[in-house]
Amino acid sequence: METSIITSQKYSLNWRDVSKGLIVAALTPVLVIIQNSLDAGSLTFNWKNIGISAVAGMLAYLVKNFFTPAQVITTEKPQ
Repeated sequence: METSIITSQKYSLNWRDVSKGLIVAALTPVLVIIQNSLDAGSLTFNWKNIGISAVAGMLAYLVKNFFTPAQVITTEKPQ
């Protein structure tokens, strides 16, 4: 059995784009800042930098999806 997912049209966004953008926004800056802190020899969190990085990451993801044409993603479920 195959299932198909159609991504958002070019020059538009849907809720799937926004939800994936939030995931990218939450994970990326936290991981990068934790890595940088550990490289510096301490584990401190600069919440302002984390927030700025999260917003920038989400905007970058949404801009990328805004300019990407629609795609059909087909997956096959094992029987």
